[in-house]
Amino acid sequence: MRRLGKQLILFAVGLLLASCEGTTFKSSVPVYPVRVKINMDLGEFVHFRNKSQGDYIEVHPDGFSYNGKWIYPLGDNMYGYGGVLVYVSVNGYDAYDMACPYCAGHGMRNSCTIDGMYAVCPHCGEQYDLASGTAMPQKSISKETLKRLQIISSSNTLTISQ
Repeated sequence: MRRLGKQLILFAVGLLLASCEGTTFKSSVPVYPVRVKINMDLGEFVHFRNKSQGDYIEVHPDGFSYNGKWIYPLGDNMYGYGGVLVYVSVNGYDAYDMACPYCAGHGMRNSCTIDGMYAVCPHCGEQYDLASGTAMPQKSISKETLKRLQIISSSNTLTISQ
């Protein structure tokens, strides 16, 4: 009887472990290094410190853009697969890789552009809702949100990483 109890426990543990397989989500956007530091005590970024909903900063290979205005070259930052977007939503600061997941899943590297409260893919036309803090696709072309990045706010500095 004792042996049967042990076997049942082992069987239950095995089922539990097997049911956990495949539950981790893997984004269509490839993993590329991300390391961005934004010092909100400098230049244009002083205005970003106020957290006005709809404000955003884009980081691309050629530099930073604050609310669509190019600021200065990049330096030693790493900007992911499609560039980094920091957007002020209902949640506060959110960070995303700007690559369209739908296009990335089809082998294309397309970065979204910002149009008000949406990130829009210029190739497939999908719109991702940034204002809600979720970056959910709105046209159902993509089945994935924009790839969320980790963002830490400390002493007027935003640090964005993978």
